[in-house]
Amino acid sequence: MSSVEERRRPPTAQQFVLAELRRAITTGRLRPGSPIRQDALAEEFDVSRVPLREALKTLHGEGLVTYQAHRGYFVETLSLDDLLEVYRIRELLEEEAVRKAVARLGEDDLLRLERAQAEVERFAATGEVQEMAGANRVFHMTLFECSGMPRLVRLIRTLWDSTDAYRSLYYGEGGNRERVVAEHRGVLDALRRGAADEVVSRLDEHRAHAVAALSTVLTP
Repeated sequence: MSSVEERRRPPTAQQFVLAELRRAITTGRLRPGSPIRQDALAEEFDVSRVPLREALKTLHGEGLVTYQAHRGYFVETLSLDDLLEVYRIRELLEEEAVRKAVARLGEDDLLRLERAQAEVERFAATGEVQEMAGANRVFHMTLFECSGMPRLVRLIRTLWDSTDAYRSLYYGEGGNRERVVAEHRGVLDALRRGAADEVVSRLDEHRAHAVAALSTVLTP
């Protein structure tokens, strides 16, 4: 049985295909700029072309894929300007989410964050890049969700989706993985002390390091 088959399917074929396509793009399995081979994917997911087309329309609306007449769908490729815009919007939205989260954070929330960080560190140590990227996302989304602002979190999640494939490239360097681990530890320390300004500052620095590294990937 394939890894796709082993995962529990969402209620509808379209939701299943949407989840699998989004995962393939954000983990970098489908690389930026690569064509979406609908026939091959329909066979892989064991679905008809109909839910696949509907899922692609949704991803097009989210900015994860682009459509070219007579050529079909392609995984979106970010420009440096796109990247900088996404990270600037993230900075604004995430500050609001983080400040709300710090004010509401309880012991159970801190435990969940510590468990997520343990996974980040485990995969960083073994050099499992895609797994680390996934664990990193869980760490950050866990914090944002503590804000109690689900609409805001959905907006932030969409912005993350558009850059996750590039983030995996950042984790390819051992020094970057070590930096992420250290920065997360600093964020956790500030969270334990309820130091909202420090958490915001540390996360701003955390994003800045990622932007600097990703900028080199997107600069011709």
